[in-house]
Amino acid sequence: MKAVVMAGGEGTRLRPMTSSMPKPLLPVANRPIMEHVLRLLKRHGLNETVVTVQFLASLVKNYFGDGEELGMELTYANEEKPLGTAGSVKNAEEALKDDAFLVISGDALTDFDLTELINFHKEKGALVTVCLTRVPNPLEFGITIVDEEGKVERFLEKPTWGQVFSDTVNTGIYVMEPEVFDYVDPDVPVDWSGDVFPQLMKEGKPVYGYVAEGYWEDVGTHESYVKAQADVLEGKVDVDIDGFEISPGVWVAEGAEVHPDAELRGPLYIGDYAKVEAGAEIREHTVVGSNVVVKSGAFLHKAVVHDNVYVGPHSNLRGCVVGKNTDIMRAARIEDGAVIGDECLIGEESIVQGNVRVYPFKTIEAGAFVNTSVIWESRGQAHLFGARGVSGILNVEITPELAVRLAGAYATTLKKGSTVTTARDHSRGARALKRAVISALQASAIDVRDLENVPLPVARQQTARGSAGGIMIRTTPGVPDSVDIMFFDGQGADLSQGSQRKLDRVFARQEYRRAFPGEIGDLHFPASVFDSYTGSLLRNVDTTGIAESGLKVVVDASNGSAGLVLPSLLGKLGVDSLTINPGLDESRPTETADMRRSGLVRLGEIVASSGAAFGVRFDPVGERLSLVDEKGRIIEDDRALLVMLDLIASERRSGRVALPVTTTRIAEQVAAYHGTQVEWTTTSPDDLTRVGGEEGTIFGGDGKGGFIVPEFSSVYDGTAAFVRLIGLVARTQLTLSQIDARIPRAHVLKRDLATPWAVKGLVMRRVVEAAGDRFVDTTDGVRVVETDGRWVMVLPDPAEAVTHLWAEGPDDASAQALLDEWAAVVDSAGR
Repeated sequence: MKAVVMAGGEGTRLRPMTSSMPKPLLPVANRPIMEHVLRLLKRHGLNETVVTVQFLASLVKNYFGDGEELGMELTYANEEKPLGTAGSVKNAEEALKDDAFLVISGDALTDFDLTELINFHKEKGALVTVCLTRVPNPLEFGITIVDEEGKVERFLEKPTWGQVFSDTVNTGIYVMEPEVFDYVDPDVPVDWSGDVFPQLMKEGKPVYGYVAEGYWEDVGTHESYVKAQADVLEGKVDVDIDGFEISPGVWVAEGAEVHPDAELRGPLYIGDYAKVEAGAEIREHTVVGSNVVVKSGAFLHKAVVHDNVYVGPHSNLRGCVVGKNTDIMRAARIEDGAVIGDECLIGEESIVQGNVRVYPFKTIEAGAFVNTSVIWESRGQAHLFGARGVSGILNVEITPELAVRLAGAYATTLKKGSTVTTARDHSRGARALKRAVISALQASAIDVRDLENVPLPVARQQTARGSAGGIMIRTTPGVPDSVDIMFFDGQGADLSQGSQRKLDRVFARQEYRRAFPGEIGDLHFPASVFDSYTGSLLRNVDTTGIAESGLKVVVDASNGSAGLVLPSLLGKLGVDSLTINPGLDESRPTETADMRRSGLVRLGEIVASSGAAFGVRFDPVGERLSLVDEKGRIIEDDRALLVMLDLIASERRSGRVALPVTTTRIAEQVAAYHGTQVEWTTTSPDDLTRVGGEEGTIFGGDGKGGFIVPEFSSVYDGTAAFVRLIGLVARTQLTLSQIDARIPRAHVLKRDLATPWAVKGLVMRRVVEAAGDRFVDTTDGVRVVETDGRWVMVLPDPAEAVTHLWAEGPDDASAQALLDEWAAVVDSAGR
């Protein structure tokens, strides 16, 4: 049997290490990762190997040649352009078409028993056998579930935490029959997991999964790269270490000079012809490459030092990676998580803080204190985007410098000459950051339409009018000292997960586009923004019956930007209204939960005393809406969703409504009663807005005050929901309390459980296993439905070490019992 080693990836997440070196050549214990892979293949008799190459292909070919030094026969299949995981193997079809073959990545460290994998494939008569393993964090891999016979039942490529239903993942190691090439188009990008496997499973072809025992680490991040070194030194992976073990865990290669007065505390590795002077201290999990000089007084702990590096006297390296041919001068310090590229100079007594990335050929001057990273912003998180865009403490995590880089990265993802709409809330911090953003956009050949201070829905609507995208800066809801930088697509919706990852990659690499002098973007301020918004709103939302109804409403603008659009809107509606808190208050750009609650209580008092039909309260950026009925009673957000659903469904009598899967199933009853149906979405706002924008959708909501009025917009819009509500109440002649009273009570309880990141995948697998024969819904997280209709949902939080649980039953006691039962399952898996 032949093997295919895939060695064409760029390894962008490992930059700057991979800026001038292909990822398969990165050394692990002073040997390229791919060499460890080839030695594993040889150990299992797979001596004939095809290597697929693309990025820096000549370096791979020059290093391994024809494989003679390894006792193997290597040939190469070169891709002129990236063809995907399946396309690159298809490119080598001529050498593989006669017999089954094994596919393995050239940048994953493993000691799996490939012979057992091949035997399993033959025994099952499989067309494809996917090698699987269990991992603590399955986010970056394809999740797979197999039945008792090993046949693949379910497969999902690179899920979000909400989609995690197991910790069994695809390792990218496959055994295949040549017939699989019939499903791969030539010379176009095709992926095994995203394109080929789903088609095979759809056609019922024999696709099996083999859960391998042993070590496997996808060396795709700086953290996993450092971890792989430690695991080799700890003996956790069965690979060959080139050298002599002079004492337990202390490996020294041929020709190395280690002074007897140097302090060595293993496990560690010192490469060939390295020199370690007296007084140097090298501690656990350190790998010193070939020809490295470690001077007296230097301290290295968990450091990975590539070849030909000079480590000066009294320098201090902790948990860092240093590229080849770099000089680290006297008393320099490189902190935990920092990565220094090839051929850099780190000056005397300089300090490179943790997580800083220094690209190749850079000089850090003597005495410099590098704490904001030249290449990678030190933000303490793996990805830029959270639930509300890019968020952090103003002038600590979110600085003007960061805003400039983010805007430059965003501009780089767009075409030159595109238009971007910018906006902000009424806080001073947002104003200052927006100016930085505008400058960066213009400098990147982007024209800017600046709306200044507007409600968030207005910013979204104006972005959708001919802009390639938008940026809104606002105070984080409920956190006055933090800000959110929100990025929109051309429809005014939040960027998709794919677009976020694209922006994340450009920001990480900091390869920003800069405009030539004649290409600097224009800046203009569109006029009559609010009139345009209200005019469009009133043209698209049904307002019949409002003027004749004589309704009186109380509107609380919360001293936010919603108050800017209300005067012209209320006048055109012809409704008797009382507006409270209309003025902007820069000192209160957001509100806490207690402030919001007290505001609603006060609103209720005014509604009851004034005889109004109802009251509404906007959040400070006009995105969300809270309701008070005619008696002054607060309608909680989850009930307000059902009230709006009942009103809209009873009027439309057809279509569908978009609701997150955490919503009470009472919503299904209400919708069905009026001849409409529910389309369940994930808890992600962009998924809800996606469905909200599809034809046939008549309403959407998240149960947290966010409402979608599809005839006007596919995003949350408090003002549009307010106009829609006035029209509905005017035409039905029913009060909100009457509508609320006719809807059954829901009994949904929620609980959050602390869950370490390392066991989140395991937790979800245990939940699926515990479900047994019960119906399992994996729209988002895992929802288990009991035979009596009760349900529980388990969802890992994407940003925190927390697992969320919801349970619904016919009463609170039943829901509580269900919640307790499944909380115990989650707890037991997390221990």
